[in-house]
Amino acid sequence: MSTESKCNIPQEPDYTGVTVVDLNPDPPPQDYLQAMELANTEAEKRLGDYMLLAWYDRDRDFESPQHASECHVNSAIPGYIDYALYHGATLKIDFENGRFVFFYLPVDL
Repeated sequence: MSTESKCNIPQEPDYTGVTVVDLNPDPPPQDYLQAMELANTEAEKRLGDYMLLAWYDRDRDFESPQHASECHVNSAIPGYIDYALYHGATLKIDFENGRFVFFYLPVDL
C-alpha cells in the first residue's frame, strides 16, 4: 500500500464557523453548575436564544451526550466535541483549558 492512498485522519477538531470563547474567571467556578451558569449567561449575550448541545466536566470526567466518547476511544476528537460540531454548534465556551466545555447552537423562535 502506498502512502498516497492512506486516509488523513484529523488530529484536531475543525472549528470552522464556531466562535471559541476561553474563560478564566477569578475566582474560578467551584463546580460544573457554577460554570454552566456563567457559560449560559455568555451564550445568551452572544446568541440570544440558544440550545446547549454538548458539554464536558473534567472534574468528574462526565460528558453529555453520555457515552458519546465510547465510539471515539482511539480518536483524536472526543465524542462530545464530534457530536456538537456535527449538530451545528456555533459557540464553544471553554473554562480553564478544558476543565468545563460547553457547545451551543442559536435557536430561532
